[in-house]
Amino acid sequence: MGWDYGGHDGGGQSPAARIASGAVGIVVAAGLAVLVLRPELMPWRDAEDASPLAAETEQPSAAPSEEAFPDLPTLREPFKGSPALRWADGAAGIEVPKARAVGWMSERQTAAALQRAKEFLVASNLDPAVIKGGKPAAALKLVDPEQPDARKDLERSLERPTAENDPTSLFTRFSPYEVRQVGTVVKTRGRMTVENGKGEDAGLVLIRTDYTFVYPVVKARPGADEVTRSIVRRQITFSLADPAKYVSTKGKLFLYEWQANVGNDSCEAPLDGFLHPTFDSDLVDDPAAPEPSGPAVDPYDRSKDLDQLPQECGTSSRT
Repeated sequence: MGWDYGGHDGGGQSPAARIASGAVGIVVAAGLAVLVLRPELMPWRDAEDASPLAAETEQPSAAPSEEAFPDLPTLREPFKGSPALRWADGAAGIEVPKARAVGWMSERQTAAALQRAKEFLVASNLDPAVIKGGKPAAALKLVDPEQPDARKDLERSLERPTAENDPTSLFTRFSPYEVRQVGTVVKTRGRMTVENGKGEDAGLVLIRTDYTFVYPVVKARPGADEVTRSIVRRQITFSLADPAKYVSTKGKLFLYEWQANVGNDSCEAPLDGFLHPTFDSDLVDDPAAPEPSGPAVDPYDRSKDLDQLPQECGTSSRT
């Protein structure tokens, strides 16, 4: 799925921008063993290691280890029992690599472009107003107006979401009438690289980003205390065009391509531009709810690219 904006024929034309919106909704399965064998009642369990992880510099070779009976998240400790407990908080987890001259861009130009890529990720996934369902205005302003129809299509996706044009493939938004975030921290982990385009991408500098964001939430009703988490992983590539060959705007980014995978997002929810986390209590209250047909996926596993994962709605192995 996606759009193709223009071509690579130079002569003042905008470079091609392929936007792949391959969002996959995954719901969390209820675990009866977890409900019976409460982790906090197991005195032999060691305390969780909360020491911060070193920054991710390359793709991991395997998923984080998974406990048989992980601790349950609470309002005071919403990341308890999750690998994200040791991840960085918010924007601190989006580390910009050391800049160097790449392609047509000088070291200084590359540094500025990397910072803009970080600003986009922060504005689209960490802005509290956006998480609460608001419009990602700051992120939209970073999109190059010379990218044909891109801004218009994104605006349209926010106003009238469809399966082919879903804003959650780029922006993390929850309905404030459905859930609210627990605390203010979103855990973040990933990496960013920059490279010179080759072949049909000659004349472009590509910034590739791969980040996972973890959001603890409770239901919006007063007094709600059951905490669940949605895990959003995004692979987004931005392109910057040589102004000698293409028309582009200084200080802006072309959205070259993107993919997203969401762990704990209801497959049955309406396409309304928001993520819809599932709670264990929902599954207990409605045991006849249809089960997802796809295989189980670990949303914390960053060892595979998103295009290697199943594309049908499946089950999250953990939240």
